[in-house]
Amino acid sequence: MPALPPLVSSLLCFFLALGTIAHAAPAKPNIIFVLADDTGYGDLSATGNPILKTPNLDRLYNESVRFTDFHVSPTCSPTRSALMTGRHPFKNGITHTILERERLTPDAVTIAQVLKSAGYTTGIFGKWHLGDEPDHQPDQRGFDEVFIHGGGGIGQTYPGSCGDAPGNEYFNPAILHNGRFEKTQGFCTDIFTAQAMQWIESVRGKQPFFCYLPYNAAHVPLSCPEEYKKPYEGKVPDNVATFFGMVANIDANVGRLLAKLDEWGIAKDTLVIFMNDNGGYGPACKIFNAGMRGSKNSPFLGGTRAVSLWRWPGTLEAHDAPGVTSNIDFFPTLADLAGASLNERARAQVEGRSLVPLLHDAKASWPERTLFTHIGRWPKDADVQAFKYIGCSVRNGQWHLVSDGNSNKPREKGWQLFDVMTDPGEGHDIAATHQDVVARLDAEYDHWWDTVVPMMVNETSQYPGMNPFKVLYWKQFGGGPSAEDLKQMGMGTNATKAKPE
Repeated sequence: MPALPPLVSSLLCFFLALGTIAHAAPAKPNIIFVLADDTGYGDLSATGNPILKTPNLDRLYNESVRFTDFHVSPTCSPTRSALMTGRHPFKNGITHTILERERLTPDAVTIAQVLKSAGYTTGIFGKWHLGDEPDHQPDQRGFDEVFIHGGGGIGQTYPGSCGDAPGNEYFNPAILHNGRFEKTQGFCTDIFTAQAMQWIESVRGKQPFFCYLPYNAAHVPLSCPEEYKKPYEGKVPDNVATFFGMVANIDANVGRLLAKLDEWGIAKDTLVIFMNDNGGYGPACKIFNAGMRGSKNSPFLGGTRAVSLWRWPGTLEAHDAPGVTSNIDFFPTLADLAGASLNERARAQVEGRSLVPLLHDAKASWPERTLFTHIGRWPKDADVQAFKYIGCSVRNGQWHLVSDGNSNKPREKGWQLFDVMTDPGEGHDIAATHQDVVARLDAEYDHWWDTVVPMMVNETSQYPGMNPFKVLYWKQFGGGPSAEDLKQMGMGTNATKAKPE
């Protein structure tokens, strides 16, 4: 074949380059963040579960950057607040999941607000759990589109402001959609996924989007469509079979979401992130827990180690990313990827690091760091200093210093030390032979504790009214609290029924 004339050759190269640019990764990726509730690190077949089958999550696992030593908080609201703000939950005022201590301080800047400032549209579909009062809800924290249930789980209600619409269940729940309730049909996880996909279809191509999809599954009360539970019946106890069915349903919905991205032709423009919010459901962890000690509400690795998968086809090559990483790294990473500028307040707030170097290179420099965990959850109006050493841990490199605590001697240190590189199951306490390490990490913990106690702004908060979600529901549909509603809300037996709008 004769050589092309120089001009033709140059033009050909030019147009080929344009084609490459046209298919290059966008400067601002769409971001979909799926957060599973109360599933553990071991609740994927890709992480070794011998019974549970998760083919879609396994595919995502194999196509993603996988942070192999990623840690979250031991319970729901704390993890969510750290993800949203890039700092430890206690610094957000969050020391519990109820009793007004689940409310994100209004002073915090959220990642949704930062992404909006960078040109994103933002939506949340599922479990917020960072405050049910109107001024704490997602539309006040940077979200354009809001489709959520109340409290920490569908149908749950506690004294104070934390609680869901009356009578809600996992099937056919009433969901708060941009300020008004919608009575839905179907299973909650399917509903949240369908609503998220409908929203994405309405905004895609107009501006980059941040879709936050925090499922309430597989949180108790355990419930799922029968076809998802059936494969596990007789193989595990009935409660675990239902739990596994809930996880299998999550897997199916992730598969639906990934298929839609392909159908829309935006898979290469979209970063998909999947995580679990804390350690797994205790009975399921007894069957398989990836060799770890502890589950939800535990300071051991089994309470904090999480799956953290980041897939961006054509931009990120799948690999294992080592290094101690954390939920506080989520905020600065998304801000970095979106090219967002942090104002002075946000820069002062963020404690985490951008994961971008590790997303691109497993061998990137990742300096040693110290992470602190505390389960909180002390009684209302308690002296927080009495609970300093109950359910806490310090992680630094190979070392994990843990105090499970003794409620009979709450102020006494109960430190145990583990080398998690050689003993990931945390079965051999070596504190007695490494007292220098214990002393160093104990001193770091003392300093950290002194910095967070003044920021626990919700400890004395009171909410004298009825649960806001219930009040809004009764205002919209009529009716009022039943005796059971009043009992759950810790109120008296008299209440006025509202007329529907």
